[in-house]
Amino acid sequence: MTEAAMVLGNEDLSLTAGAQAKFAELIEQVEDNIAGVRVYAAPGGCSGMSFGMSFTDQINAEQDGVLDCKDFKVIVDQGTLQYLRGVEIDFVDRGDGNASFVFNNLPTFGGGGCSSGGCGGGGGGCS
Repeated sequence: MTEAAMVLGNEDLSLTAGAQAKFAELIEQVEDNIAGVRVYAAPGGCSGMSFGMSFTDQINAEQDGVLDCKDFKVIVDQGTLQYLRGVEIDFVDRGDGNASFVFNNLPTFGGGGCSSGGCGGGGGGCS
């Protein structure tokens, strides 16, 4: 990678303390050398888009933005970032075996009709 990827700020994408802790825990369990967690969008879902995450070993300096957290990086390509700007990623553990990452403050992109994302509280970010 000869050029640096675009640096994302908390106004672009933020993570709650719970999400940061869970990402750090998951990354610690991975034996492979990874660059970070890639967040991606795919057509579908209530808001017209669905979102996923995976570990990645690559950062594309021309296409990706990087949110640098204490123990890991969150990597988002420019196409996905347009849907995630201002979104907060949280980790919710309901205590009954159901735990998941949730995307708060998702904008709606027409279509939909169901509530996918909620309205998250502030805070978050990576520091």
